[in-house]
Amino acid sequence: MSEAPWLTVLGLGEDGLDGLPPASRQALDRADVVMGPPRHLSLIPNSTAERIEWPAPFAEGLPILTGLRGRQTVVLASGDPFWFGAGSVIARNFDAAEWIALPGQSTFSLAAAQLGWPLENTLTFGLHAAPLTRLRPHLAPGLRAILLLRDGKAVAELATYLGETGFADCALHVMEALGGPRERARSVSLTEALLGTFEHPVCVGIDVAGEGRAFPKASGKPDDIFETDGQITKRPIRALTLSALAPQRGEHLWDIGGGTGSISIEWLMCDPTLTATTIEPRADRAERIRRNADALGQDRLHVELGTAPNALIDLDPPDAVFIGGGLSVDLLNWLQANLRPGTRLVANAVTLESEALLAEWHDKQGGDLLCIELAQASPLGPRRGWKSAYPVVQWSVTL
Repeated sequence: MSEAPWLTVLGLGEDGLDGLPPASRQALDRADVVMGPPRHLSLIPNSTAERIEWPAPFAEGLPILTGLRGRQTVVLASGDPFWFGAGSVIARNFDAAEWIALPGQSTFSLAAAQLGWPLENTLTFGLHAAPLTRLRPHLAPGLRAILLLRDGKAVAELATYLGETGFADCALHVMEALGGPRERARSVSLTEALLGTFEHPVCVGIDVAGEGRAFPKASGKPDDIFETDGQITKRPIRALTLSALAPQRGEHLWDIGGGTGSISIEWLMCDPTLTATTIEPRADRAERIRRNADALGQDRLHVELGTAPNALIDLDPPDAVFIGGGLSVDLLNWLQANLRPGTRLVANAVTLESEALLAEWHDKQGGDLLCIELAQASPLGPRRGWKSAYPVVQWSVTL
């Protein structure tokens, strides 16, 4: 018979012991150690177990917790530990046989009940340890979202950000200490949020309104949302490139020759489980890619300063690769020799030399070779005519 788990992840509400079901109370009664943030520890004043405050940053608490292996230990978390909580971190770092979870009522459920909002139609964000820019791709009139924030001061920061992005008419529903004796809920304007005082823990429901720009959901976002020095895969080509890359849930992209970062940023926008690394040899462009990613809510993009293939050697293997710059025989040979079978490769070329190289590899390796020729209406004297862009040759193949 396997041993019983030594670690319990326990969801605690703002009502402390009063709101705990019998199984959670029993876990606390038999605990040798209780570990959690100071606020959570203060909600269980009568526990006789050893108390350990979880340090900040959060990752520093994992070695401490590992050292408690073999002692009956309870880790305190807010509400549902698996909804923007500590539960997923525990699950990644400890064997399934070592722990059990006893979730409480989530803050999102309490907030939705307070507001009368259907959770299936409401976006939820855990921004207590993430930037407010995570909101940017989603902001559009009519959106309803519930946010967990770092502390009371973050309410004013949220109001400032919404005003700066053009959504100054938003209504904010600020809820403090939901489910506990200090519970308070207020609906405020952005101005009132800037002037008000709010107490931690806090969550905010947003009714989005205003004249701010809403981003389209389809691939091929407008070029002007990106800061660029002109080195950018333009919108129609970008849409075709994302279609060829065909992102799937949980996949990782290498974007070689990042330029502005538009391909990898749009890749990440497709699904929150996607990851990407962009490789850029110029420091100024690498910094610009970082700014674009942060501003557009894709701060999880990894930017690697260097030249392929040398910069690729120690990176996590990709599921898809885009070559937007630096195309060469050496690079293609390295990718062919080092990437896993099944990796998707897409390369764009505009010069005759690069076109010839892609044509040669298409002949050897197969795949699809596409010539994309676009023209845009522009003034021609008193009338209009077609102004052609350089044709782009795109090769896509599964290795």
